[in-house]
Amino acid sequence: MNTMLRKSVLGIAGLAFTGGVFAGPIAAHAAPAPVQGTKPVAVSVQGAQSKIDLNDEQTANAKAIIAATKKAGLPERAAVISIATSLQESKLENLGHLGDKNDHDSLGLFQQRPSSGWGTPEQITNPEYSTLAFLKGLKQVDGWQDMPLTEAAQTVQVSAYPDAYAQWEQQAADIVAHNWNS
Repeated sequence: MNTMLRKSVLGIAGLAFTGGVFAGPIAAHAAPAPVQGTKPVAVSVQGAQSKIDLNDEQTANAKAIIAATKKAGLPERAAVISIATSLQESKLENLGHLGDKNDHDSLGLFQQRPSSGWGTPEQITNPEYSTLAFLKGLKQVDGWQDMPLTEAAQTVQVSAYPDAYAQWEQQAADIVAHNWNS
């Protein structure tokens, strides 16, 4: 069993044994207690974490991702992966065409490309549509629920920076824990 898989299995077993207390590889950053009625949704936060302050638009986009995840009938973990992906791709901003700064024809919360079959520009810049499209791809990844967030996101997104998603896992988990039942 490879080291990453063994650590994941041991981490999950440890979480079950201790009654759902957050435990992770970064002991120096104690995880906040989950919101009452929710369970921790981070499987195992990897590496240094980034965090940004969200404005009203970014918060509304995060809530739209959560609503679309619920509409798709998927668990909180899918919302965490989706929000972390959007934090990396657009900082939860619904980006239109950026001119010379644009990565090919990438648009929206997930920087999806019409030329790659994600949908029309109008669809991709609709938060519900783009989230459901991302989740459709995620559901096709065998074992996504138990794999590291960055691996699940990368399998869907095929980014030039495959490990970059990991840095947003804690903030995404916090956003989902705070908003899942609201």
